[in-house]
Amino acid sequence: MSDVQVRIAALWVYPVKSCAGVAPDEWLLVETGLEFDRAWMVVDVHGRFVTQRELPRMALIHTTVRAYDLVLKAPGMLALHLALGAVEQPTRVTIWKDTVAAYDMGDLAAQWFSDFLGHPLRLVRFDPEQQRLSNRKWTGAIEAENTFSDGYPLLVTSTAGLDDLNRRLVASGESAVTIQRLRPNLVLDGLEANGEDHVDEIAFDTADGPVRLKLVKPCSRCAIPDIDPLSAVPGHAVGDALAAYRADPRLDGAITFGMNAVIVEGIERSLRVGQTGSASYRFD
Repeated sequence: MSDVQVRIAALWVYPVKSCAGVAPDEWLLVETGLEFDRAWMVVDVHGRFVTQRELPRMALIHTTVRAYDLVLKAPGMLALHLALGAVEQPTRVTIWKDTVAAYDMGDLAAQWFSDFLGHPLRLVRFDPEQQRLSNRKWTGAIEAENTFSDGYPLLVTSTAGLDDLNRRLVASGESAVTIQRLRPNLVLDGLEANGEDHVDEIAFDTADGPVRLKLVKPCSRCAIPDIDPLSAVPGHAVGDALAAYRADPRLDGAITFGMNAVIVEGIERSLRVGQTGSASYRFD
């Protein structure tokens, strides 16, 4: 199969893990993925991460990254402004099986999240001195760094994959959904439905030089795609639809959508919506 031309249809950044994302026209690529992606995380009183899986209302917390601060907004709440250059006490937190160094963001942020979500919570920021690596079983020789993502720097999906999912949803009498349900970082035009499953690398020529991304692991799916990002109401239609056709033998039959990716080349270079590149397929 020959290489195919792809185009970045959308970029998504999620500053606070499991809260709403932002869709910039252009964004910087850093060692851990898109800059500020999952740089902050909400934790419980034991320092363990919490997500929409436990607290669906996290979907209603909207984030904006400005030049000097992160702004958080939620229904019925005054906006919370956090300086990008400020942290408070060092701490240690747990995400999945990893316990890592982080910084607590202080009592005001903790109270804001606790009030809105109805549980005692704190907000933390990833310690840039901490090295948290993706699973080398999937990345091979590449040491892929992460902040608070589930385990890989980037998640890649395709517009055709979403279109295919929506055709199935509508055919079963359900409403179509937006890409926010799937929480990707890069959404690509030019691939067949779920064609990212078979892509080895994607290369972009940017103004600052080449960017090369390697797609290494299918993204297994939990209940979050079934949470409506506009209402935070959980459902089951998306999970049911995916279960009918997205069982992945590479993950022992787990339901997958999208591919986790690592950075081969291009740190400190920017990606932008509309940028074209080339996707090369692997033969396995």
